Amino acid sequence: MIFVALSIKITSKGPIIFWSDRVGQDRKIFQMPKYRTMQENAPLLPTHELVHYNEFLTPIGKFLRKTSLDETPQLFSILLGHMSFVGPRPALFSQNDLIELRDKNGIFSIKPGLTGLAQINGRDNLSIEQKVHYDTLYLSRMTFFNDIKIIFATFLKVILGKNITH
Repeated sequence: MIFVALSIKITSKGPIIFWSDRVGQDRKIFQMPKYRTMQENAPLLPTHELVHYNEFLTPIGKFLRKTSLDETPQLFSILLGHMSFVGPRPALFSQNDLIELRDKNGIFSIKPGLTGLAQINGRDNLSIEQKVHYDTLYLSRMTFFNDIKIIFATFLKVILGKNITH
């Protein structure tokens, strides 16, 4: 983590950590840390809504995203009790369509996760409806054994670079 932090500091201006308002369990807003992969002047939008998001990436931003290293500061969110290792990824506070659909399906009854079923079944390539489908499926099948399978599958997907487009 120290190597990643130094790499960010050396290659771009701005803070090492980007704090993002996210919707957690019981629809409570919490601040989720990520290593900063975007330039300071990047619009505060989900990456998939940026037309030319590559223009806003820092010199090592693409690598950090492809390897999911930008997500490692979220381990602190797990320690603080805002997140768990497995669960639905925390929505941006402005993703109203995702928040509404998750609310209808009872997804906010559980903590968001560092990884989840949607991440191993399409990640960035899924529609909002598909993500909520996987969130709902996870909610109905939450077990320690299933969490272990999801964590293992996540490592495989990251190592192989599968379904990572943003």
